[in-house]
Amino acid sequence: MDLFADQSVQTRIRTLTARLHHLNYQYYQNDVSEVSDQEFDQLLRELQELEKQYPEYAQPNSPTQRVGGTITKQFPTQAHRFPMLSLANTYSEADLREFDERVQRGLEGAEYQYVCELKFDGVAMSLRYEHGQLTQGVTRGDGTRGDVVTSNVRTIKTLPLHLREDAEQAAPADFEVRGEVFMPLSVFNDLNAEREQNGEALLANPRNAASGTLKLQDSAQVAARRLRFYAYSFLSTGRHFPTHSAALRALKQWGLPVSDTWRLCGSIDEVLSYIHEWDKKRFELPVATDGIVIKVDDLRQQELLGFTAKSPRWAIAYKYPAEAGRTRLRDIIYQVGRTGAVTPVALLDPVPLAGTVVKRASVHNANQIAALDLRIGDLVFVEKGGEIIPKITGVDLPSRPADAVPVVYPTACPACGTALVRPEGEAHFRCPNERGCAPQLKSKLEHYVSRKALNIDGLGAETVGRFFDLGLVRDAADLYELPQRREELVNLDRLGEKSVQRMYAGLEQSKEVPFDRVLFGLGIRYVGETVAEKLAAHYRSIAPMLAASVEELAAVPEVGGVIAESVAAWAQDEANRQLVERLKAAGVQMQLTGEAPQPLSDRLNGLTFVLSGVFEQHSREELEQVIVRNGGKVTGSISKKLSYLVAGDKMGPAKREKATSLNVPIIGETDLLAMVSDGGL
Repeated sequence: MDLFADQSVQTRIRTLTARLHHLNYQYYQNDVSEVSDQEFDQLLRELQELEKQYPEYAQPNSPTQRVGGTITKQFPTQAHRFPMLSLANTYSEADLREFDERVQRGLEGAEYQYVCELKFDGVAMSLRYEHGQLTQGVTRGDGTRGDVVTSNVRTIKTLPLHLREDAEQAAPADFEVRGEVFMPLSVFNDLNAEREQNGEALLANPRNAASGTLKLQDSAQVAARRLRFYAYSFLSTGRHFPTHSAALRALKQWGLPVSDTWRLCGSIDEVLSYIHEWDKKRFELPVATDGIVIKVDDLRQQELLGFTAKSPRWAIAYKYPAEAGRTRLRDIIYQVGRTGAVTPVALLDPVPLAGTVVKRASVHNANQIAALDLRIGDLVFVEKGGEIIPKITGVDLPSRPADAVPVVYPTACPACGTALVRPEGEAHFRCPNERGCAPQLKSKLEHYVSRKALNIDGLGAETVGRFFDLGLVRDAADLYELPQRREELVNLDRLGEKSVQRMYAGLEQSKEVPFDRVLFGLGIRYVGETVAEKLAAHYRSIAPMLAASVEELAAVPEVGGVIAESVAAWAQDEANRQLVERLKAAGVQMQLTGEAPQPLSDRLNGLTFVLSGVFEQHSREELEQVIVRNGGKVTGSISKKLSYLVAGDKMGPAKREKATSLNVPIIGETDLLAMVSDGGL
């Protein structure tokens, strides 16, 4: 055995696992696409192949064990009656022919047809109709549970609230429609133009815009975003149609929007012809698309082919490769973010890509600059997949000019001149001058007033940035002292009395924003919305959280060691403590209002639990409350000190194996509820 090779494989598996978890979190929790779909799929396939060859090195929490992502907790969640599984996907026509061969074998030579549909780039949605009325809209979530966003989907004007009754075939009394909620490109462009005018951060792509819109609390704001919906499948108990194509026709007759671009194909060659046809035509559509979905049409044949653990065997998604171009690299500039990360941005000669003119591209970090051997003056290849931010993928080395200048990464902050540092294990260089670096201070202010944090009306990113440049504010607490500078503010260009009044009203309203969103707004590194909710629920107010040790913080569900160290370091900084006191004095919520949930019993005193999998009767959050309110504790990791592992459906085998090896008892949901009997929910 080659020990060094094995260590290299083990390291690569760990690196891929961590990277994919991060990308999943950014995509599903923060609506951020850091890489194209193609790059994500390549990373996932590499991990799958390595785990297949070296199963002993597979991580217990490997992303290959998952079908989807986590659920945003801003809305009630509900289990799907029919799971929303992912589709297997490919960028290769050869893979499509292999898929066709598998279908042939599975159907034992029987004749079959495919339905080809454009894959619209939006948010998967499940709609329920009862007796002809739209009664519920639930997002995909993690595939088994999703967010209930009924009031928001009702604002989609093309979606019928009541089905037509003059169709050839009447709609069943109770059924679900699966489809895609999307934002038309024209609406997306208008929205970004408005955000730019207001000084707000631009949205990366229509998919993220649609996802963020569905999570808005005010359905009137959702209606203003003019979302649209295309149906692509019908689900119900019993059999109502012989084929998928018949179901699509019926959905349209009932008044549901179905794209007219779908086609019935009699062979894989016809499928490929359809793919080639839409490779160019898709850019003429008013909506973003990123591929083609191919399904066996006959529903009995679908049943015969069945499912794998993650996806149906009777369907596959073909994704178009990211569009690429070739242009000249003119310069690289460096931007400093809220946490001090220094990010290089390439300035390019304009190049048309995916319907837009690209002048800038991401280079990610110093590692990529070195790996690509980038030089100013190079001809570079630029890729734009899924309408995300363009990135440089390579250099046309044979065309490199003799006077091309190697890129030298700065050693000092481009904004304040402070020597950059590179923490061990991180890709980015960082500016440690968080108290004196202007871009960091300005970004922290912008984060504090952003929609997901304090959401202060009248104080957009442009306005707080302007106030910072004028020396009116340096931190969030300074915002609440602005009312003392009324005369100075009303005389500023483009502000005036009405704008100042609106801003003051927004500042007053921000004092009612719940503690968890204030905690998120403080901008503590690694503390996103979900972690802020968990910390707020656990500590109830800021004081005990600031006093907590790393070990105590790490014991909070979904926090863990890295986040705990970051929170503890932030809390130990005297300047941060002073900021908290000033915000508290201004009237900002630094504790949860209302009574804390009262303990129900002490039946679980001294016991620690891990919850894993999907549960039938209650959500994981509800079961956490059962444990905590009956005296127990919930943690995220399995150790010898653990009292019980509570196992639900789809729990990974690695957790079960680890619990068994440590002699940790494994119980089910009903066992847990029996332990608290009348002290449950």
